[in-house]
This record gives sequence, structure tokens and C-alpha cells, in this order.
Amino acid sequence: MKAIILAGGLGTRLHPLTINTPKPMVPIANRPLMEYVVELLAKHGIRDITALLFHQPHIIKKYFGDGKYFGVKMSYIEAQEDYGTAGAVKLAAGKFKEPFLVISADLITDFDLAYAIKYHKEKKSSATILLTRSENPLQYGIVITSRDGRIKRFLEKPSWSEVFSDTINTGVYILDPKVLDQIPDKKSFDFSHDLFPILMEQKKKLYGLVMEGFWKDIGSLDEYVKVPSDIFRDTGPVVDNTASVSQSARIEGFAVIGKDVVISDNVVIINSVIGSNSVVGQGSIIRDSILWDDVEIGTQVKIDKATIGSRCKVDDGVIVDEGDILSDDIKIGKYAVIKPRVKIWPGKIIEENSIVSRTMVLRGRYPKTIFGPFGVTGTVNVDLTPEFVTNLGVAYGNFLGKGTHITASRDAHKASRMIYRALISGILSAGVNIFNLENVPIPVTRYDLKSSKSFGGLHVRKSPFDQEVIDIKFFDEDGMNLSSTKEKKIERLFFGEEFKKISTSDVGELSFPFHRVAEQYHEGVLSKLELGSLKKKKCRVVIDYAHGAASEIFPHILGELGCEVITLNAHVDEINITKTKEVFDRSLKTLSQIVKSVDASAGIMFDAGAEKLFICDEKGNVFSGDDALAMIIYLVLSIYPKSTIAVPVNTSLAILKIAEEFGGKVLKTKVSFRDMMEVASLGKAGFVGERVGGFIFPEFQPSFDAMFATCKILELLSKMDISLSKIASKIPKSNILRMDIVCQSELKGRVIRTLTETIKEKEIELVDGLKVYFKDKSEWILILPHPSNPTIEIYAEAKSSNLAQRLIDDYSKKIKKIITL
Repeated sequence: MKAIILAGGLGTRLHPLTINTPKPMVPIANRPLMEYVVELLAKHGIRDITALLFHQPHIIKKYFGDGKYFGVKMSYIEAQEDYGTAGAVKLAAGKFKEPFLVISADLITDFDLAYAIKYHKEKKSSATILLTRSENPLQYGIVITSRDGRIKRFLEKPSWSEVFSDTINTGVYILDPKVLDQIPDKKSFDFSHDLFPILMEQKKKLYGLVMEGFWKDIGSLDEYVKVPSDIFRDTGPVVDNTASVSQSARIEGFAVIGKDVVISDNVVIINSVIGSNSVVGQGSIIRDSILWDDVEIGTQVKIDKATIGSRCKVDDGVIVDEGDILSDDIKIGKYAVIKPRVKIWPGKIIEENSIVSRTMVLRGRYPKTIFGPFGVTGTVNVDLTPEFVTNLGVAYGNFLGKGTHITASRDAHKASRMIYRALISGILSAGVNIFNLENVPIPVTRYDLKSSKSFGGLHVRKSPFDQEVIDIKFFDEDGMNLSSTKEKKIERLFFGEEFKKISTSDVGELSFPFHRVAEQYHEGVLSKLELGSLKKKKCRVVIDYAHGAASEIFPHILGELGCEVITLNAHVDEINITKTKEVFDRSLKTLSQIVKSVDASAGIMFDAGAEKLFICDEKGNVFSGDDALAMIIYLVLSIYPKSTIAVPVNTSLAILKIAEEFGGKVLKTKVSFRDMMEVASLGKAGFVGERVGGFIFPEFQPSFDAMFATCKILELLSKMDISLSKIASKIPKSNILRMDIVCQSELKGRVIRTLTETIKEKEIELVDGLKVYFKDKSEWILILPHPSNPTIEIYAEAKSSNLAQRLIDDYSKKIKKIITL
């Protein structure tokens, strides 16, 4: 059998180590990463190997040559463009007549490839994907198979809420050459995104084989530094016979000492790798670290949990601290201190007695991901410092590109203003121009993105849930939350820290078009309403603005509707933007009392950003999120019967009953705001709503907008000439309960997979998380991993709250049992 090694990656996530070294040549215990792959192939009798190269190909070709030294025959193909994984393989294997194996050069494994090849042939498979179990499947493609190994479903790089298994794609495939016919010539085409879905659609034999043994993808610096301990954990020191080690030196743990290394007196080396031709001076201590070839360490140096590239010189008394990554050809003078989590790019010179606390390109290490369900979120001056946010702005600006425009806004709080100014400074420094709306409601910013030339947008707000937390919400050019793909691109730029330098003349410009934008929003809202029915009804309504910026926008719109409006909290107040649950409940109670006292038709309270709204009827009854959603859907379908509405998978069965009554169709979405907005933007539904006051009327814009939703609700009420209490009496009651269980992220995949395997006799739904139906779909339970917190959310609905609680109790016990396995 022939093999193709995918060895063209840029290695961006391993910068700065891969500035001068292609990722397949990064040393693992003094041997290039790709050598382990070649060795594995040869071990299993696969000796005809083609390596697909792209980045720094000459280094790989020089090392492996024709392959004779490694017992194989090596050939090479250099792609001139990025054709994707499948497109590149077709370039190399276009004339293959027999099944062949594809493997990434970025991994280390001891899989039994001969067994996998035998399995592929026995199954007469079109494609066999080698699988393994992973505690954290988010960075990989997850796969679920039937009992005979046939692949039923897979998803590339999911969020936790999308995880339905802990079985992942290892990047090792065995392919029948006929599948190459499905791959277009010299076009970007990927295995997981493109080829495999086509094969599944065509009902081809696509199998997944769960392999036993060691497997590690070297996808990040964190993974890279852990690999030696994973491989050599159970071995003692490995010292090359050409190395010179002083008798007074101590070498402990799984240390690997390369060729011609010199270890001087009283040196201590613990769990570390020392590259060939390196010298370690007297009294130095190296712990849990990796030194590449030709490194010179002076006397009394301390290196702790660091990686040092080739040909570096570290002089006497230097301290290199935890998490430091030093690339090649760096010189560090005597008694310098490199503080933790610093990266230094190649060729830098550190003067003696210096203290380096920041990366010498931009800065050090941050969390593995920065985006969560509410954008970029963190505690002010702890997680979100001005320095952090400025660099985030630079990364976002680099993502957009010099000369583009964005629309930006914030709320009124001084902490939001501080973070906002740091963020827009970074964006301007990347050459991006900013339409600065300052303090406006979020829907106004989103609306401007639809009608302006902006390529994206953002809003900085104080969290509605936590006094100490700030949210930075990023939007695309259509005003929708960024897709996960775009978020990951920004993260890669942020972590890579290689930002383009902008000249003085190219720095972005800041403009202040508030009045134009506010007027356009005003006109846009009115253009989508039937003003005649509203003015004829002349309803009286109480609006609580929650001290948000909507109080400066919405009154002018309401004035055009002919409504009599009583306003509450209609001034901007930074102190009261965030509400505790007690304050929130008290505000709703006050709204209810005032509605009754003034004989209003309805009471509506906004959140501070004017995205969500909360309703009470003319009798002062405050409605839960489920009941409010059902009431709005009843209104919509009454006026627009047989239309399609969309709701997330955690909403009540009452919605289905209402839709059935009016001949409507219900489309299920994922729980994330982005997915709901995407359904709205694609025109798949005339209304989209969720359980916590978020309503989308796509005719205006595909995002939550409490101001337009209020106008639309009033319009629908006017058309039907019906009260909210009357509608409330018509909707089916719901009994949904929720419980959160603490579950470490690395166990979430196992929980979903195990539950899926044990409940196959039930009807399940995998739109988002795992939803199980019972009793002819009259009851259900939803197991939903939280996308960022170490929790699993459990939702249940039944004919009574007691029955729903029994479902939750039953499944919470099952989950806890799986967690403790």
C-alpha cells in the first residue's frame, strides 16, 4: 500500500518555534515530528510514501532525501496553492489504482495500521477514518458510528453544545482511489467539510474504526511541550553514548540527552530534552523543558517549563521561567530574567540584567480561546485589561484588513467606556476606520451594519448578569453575531501575535455619525409597520427602558404610532445597567402595578441593550419566557397562518400545538443566538423566538430587537383587536424545568456518547446537544453541554412539573454516574 503524508501546514499555532522550521520538522525528543510518522509507516510495511509539501519544503526534502536511510521510498509534491486536504491529496494520488493511506505529519501515534488496512479491505469501504477517544473533542472532527462501524454523523470542530460524542477524527484515512473522482482538480476541497459529506449523501461505504493506542495531535504550543512526557513518562533518562555528563550532575525523570551534549558539574536536569551539540554550564538547573540543537547554557542558569530553539545562547545567571517560548538564534545576556509566558521571536538580543515581561513581538500567553457565547467576556482589569483589549482590537483589525470600516458602540458605564477606547485604539492602529456611535442600543448598531459600508461591528457593554463583567460583542457585515469560523480566525491572529505594521498615514479614521444612523433606524422601523391600524387603536402602554440608551431612540418612534406611553427608568444611568435577580423581579413587579393603575393595554420592560423584552398584560400578569414566546407565536400565526416560525430545541411543546392549530410549521434551531439569527437571515422563518425574551422579526432585521418587536406586537394586537390576557387564556401551558450539573469539559463528549449508546430504543434528536423524546413525543429531556462553562444543562418537559422533575432526577443520576466512571 502507498501512503501520502500531509506535510504542508504553516504551523502558525506553534509560532515562534515554526518561524524558521516547518511544523513537520519540529523536534520531538531530538527527532523531527514527521520522522515518527515515516517510522510508523515503515513498521507496517508501507514503504512507498509521497509527502505533500507547501511551507519551507526544502528543509523537509533535505532531511528525508529519497528515504533510503529510513527504509522507505520518498517522493515529494509541492503544492503551489492551498487546495485543502482533499484537494492536495488528489494532486498526489490522482493516478493511484489501489487503496492508499493518508496521514498527517502533525501527529504522533502507535496505531496498528496493518489492522486498520485489513479492516478497510474486509468492509470493502470507500473510505475508512481512524478514530480515537478524546476528553476535549472541540479542536477535532467528532464522529458517531453505528455498531458495525458505519459513520452516521460527524461535525468538524464543534462547540460544547454541538458535541454528540467523544470519538474524534485522527486525521488518518484509508481511501479507495475511486473517491478521488469526487474531488475537483486544483480547487480548495477538504475531507471533513466537503468529501465525506458527499460520500455519505451518495450512500457510499464510509466507516470509522476506533483505534487502541497512543495518539497526539501537535496542534498548539501547549500540546507540543507535553509530548515528551507523554512518550517517555514510564522510562528513565535516555542519554546518547556520545554525550559527556559530569559525575556530579543529576539527571532525573524521563530526560533525553542528545548527541555530543556536554553537561557540566552540579547540573540538575529533570524531565527535560537537551538537543544535540548543546552545552549546559556549571550549576544550572533545567526542569520540564525542551532545548533544541546547538543551545549554549551558561553557569547558574535556571530554566523551568520553557522551550528554547536552536542556536540560542543563554548567559550566566539567567532565569527563563514557566511557559516561555524562545525561538532560534536568541542571545540573552547575564542575569537577565524572562518572566513567565513570554514568547521571543528569532534573532532577538536581550541585554544583561534586563527583565523581559512581554513578548518581543507583542505579548505573552492568553487562554486557549477568547470567544464565548456572549462574545469576549471577562472581569474588568483582570481578564479584560486595556493591554489585552488593545491587542484584541489589533487582531480584529488585521482580520478585517486595512482600509475597511466598522460600526462600533457601547453602553454608558465608565468601565465599558474604558474598554471601548482601548479596543478602538487597537482597531485604528490596524488601519481600520470606525463609525463611532458611542452610547446606542445594540439593535441600532446591528441595523447600521445592514445599510452602511461597514465590514463588521462591535458593542461593548456591562454584563446584564454580573456587575464586574464586561461583554464585547462582535458582529459581521449583516449585523449578526460572528460565526465560529470567523471567531477562530480572529483568535489565531490574536495568539499568533504577528500583526501587520501600519504607517502613520494609514492609521484608521474615527467619525461620529450618530444622528444619521438614528434617523435611518427610525425610518427603517416605520417603513415595516402598518401605521394605520396602530394609530386607529390608540393603545396605552407602559415602557420600562431599564436605564438603557433606548430611552434616547425609541420615544421618537413611539410618537409616530399614536400610542399613549407611560415611561419608567427613561434616563441613562450607568449604575443601574446591571440588574441582580432581586432587582429584576422588583422591576417587573413595579411595571405590573403601574400597568394596572393607569389601565394600560400592556407593560413592556427592555433589557439595558434593548435586545430582550419582558411582558405583562393589562391585568398586570407577568409572563414567563415560555409563555411570552407562546403568546407572540399565537399572535404571529393568527395574522399569518401557515407560515414558518423557528424556535430553539429547548422550547416547549406548546409551540408545536399552536403551530398545528394555525397550519404553521416549526423549525428547530440550536440554542445559540448566532444560529437563530442565521435561520432568520436565510429567510427560513417569518418569526424566530427564544425562551428569554428574544424575538426576531426578519422582515426588519435578523437579530433580537426589543424596540421593533414592541412595535410589531402592538401592531398585531391592534389588527386582532384582542387583549394580551385573552391570548394568554388560549395558549397551552408548559412545564419545563432546568438543572445544571457540574461537568469538566473533557468529560462532556463521553457523557453524550454514552447516553446516546444507551438510549437507542428512544427517539432522539441531535440538533443541539442530545434530546430524547418519550410517550409519543409528549415528554422530552435535553442534555446540553454548555459552550464555555464546565457544566451540562438539563431541560425537561412533561405534563406536570412533578413528571418533568422525575425525568431530570433520572438523567442527572445517569450523568453523574458517567462522570465518575
